[in-house]
Parts: sequence; C-alpha cells; structure tokens
Amino acid sequence: MTAPALLEAWRTHLADGRRRSPHTVRAYVAAAQRLIAARGLSDWEAVARTEAHDLRAHLAARRGDGLSNASTARELSALKAFIAFARKQAGDPDPAPPRLRGPRIKKGLPRPVTPDEASGLVDLVDDLARTDWVGARDRAVLLLLYGSGLRIAEALSLKGRDATPGEVLVVTGKGGKQRTVPVLPITRAAIADYVRACPWPLDPATPLFRGEKGGPLSPGVVQRAVAQARRALGLPDTATPHALRHSFATHLLSAGADLRSLQELLGHASLGSTQIYTRVDAAALLENYRKAHPRG
Repeated sequence: MTAPALLEAWRTHLADGRRRSPHTVRAYVAAAQRLIAARGLSDWEAVARTEAHDLRAHLAARRGDGLSNASTARELSALKAFIAFARKQAGDPDPAPPRLRGPRIKKGLPRPVTPDEASGLVDLVDDLARTDWVGARDRAVLLLLYGSGLRIAEALSLKGRDATPGEVLVVTGKGGKQRTVPVLPITRAAIADYVRACPWPLDPATPLFRGEKGGPLSPGVVQRAVAQARRALGLPDTATPHALRHSFATHLLSAGADLRSLQELLGHASLGSTQIYTRVDAAALLENYRKAHPRG
C-alpha cells in the first residue's frame, strides 16, 4: 500500500464515516501526512507500530519548528486518532492509540462584542460592500451568527430551500448533528433582502449564499469584510465573525437564559463547552463593577 492510499482511506473515513467538518478533515489528514513522511510509513502495520516514544519525538521536532502548545495538542489528538484507525485496519485486537499526554493549555475566554458593536459591525460591513447585493448577503450571514448563534460554516451550508425561514431554522452542525435555532424578524428580513437582490438563481439544493462569481460563498470573504469594518470602527482583532456567535451566547446568558437551553442553541456536545460563558459573564460584571465603583 502507498502513502497516498493510506491518506485517502483516512480522509474517506473522516469525511464519510465520521462526518467530520472539512476543516477537521484537512487538519487530521495533514497531521497524518507529516507523520508518514517523517517516519517513512507505507502500510497500516507500520503506522500501527507507532508508539508513545515515536510520537513524543515527532512532536518534539514539530515544536522545534515553532508549534504552539495549542497546536501541539491538536496535532497529538489527530495522530492518536490516525494510529487507532491504523490499528483497526491492521487487525489489532486492541486498537487503542498510544498513551501520551499533550501539553497543558490555558483555556482563554471567548471575546464577545457589545450589542452596539455587533450592530455597528453588521451595518458597516453592509455599507462598505462593493455592490448592494453583496452587502445584503454579508448582512444576512452576520445576523445569522449574532441573532441565531450559528457558526460561520453552518450559515454558509444553508441551501436555497432555507431562503424563506420561519421563526425557527433547522441547521446541521458539527458531526452532522441537527438542531433548531430561532430566526429573529430582522434576520428574516435581511435574508429576504438578499434573496431579492442576489443575481444568481437560488435552487433548493444549491448554496443559499453565493460568491460574486456564483459559486459557494467562502468563509474567508466574510472574514475579510468583517476585518475591514472592525478596523474602520476601531474594534480589536478579536471582533471576528465567530465573536458574533460568542456575543449571541453571552448576551443570552446575561438576559437570564439557562445553560441547558444555551447548550442546545449552540449545538455543544457537552455542557462544559457552554459553561465557559458563565466565566465570560462574570468577567463582564467584574469589569463593569471596577469601572463604576468609586474605589474600583
């Protein structure tokens, strides 16, 4: 078996068997490719024989190239999954991956924007667009992130059949899991404006949000539009499209939403992922206290 064949089998397993996101598939395949190249592996048996000391040496070399703790932890996770898959392919009765602990990572807090900043960002992205229909498109995408808590990949995966949502919308998130999210009237109006202005036919099974040449809209296009607007508004680099999803969660929590409901709205697999927003809310309260208190 050749190295390209190993990688293609791994890619197919991730994309079709595990239904991982395109971003995860690319990252996991790239990690496997680096390991195969570094160790000269060419069949499942050779990959299956990779042990903890081999991984430790490989990751040490990667750290020498400037890999951060967070990136090292992600690479280790990808390689463990790849080796476990290889051991299954090799017929190993105990396909568990090597036991190796990754570096400790200090978990940072999400950096939400204020409601006024979110509104200003959405409006300015619309105003700065080169054409009216592109401005309407970007406005609709960003309102789905801020108003419904979608990830950017989820918003861009919507199809033409989603062009006229009601008060709720069913979206497909990580791992192919579906959830129902609210759609605010302002978001429904923005989507309707975009649909009317879009110069491309929006068939039910084709992407709802289109690039300027008619193909699927790229996340990078939205990210660049937001970067231009945040610079004009003087907002920090953390004011990204994903920050709008963080803001959705933080602002709902501040308004009294319970964690379980928030977990469902965000599509988090575990409550622990949602609980980080309680720390964000507490941090905001403390900051407001410090600004307002005479001895703050």
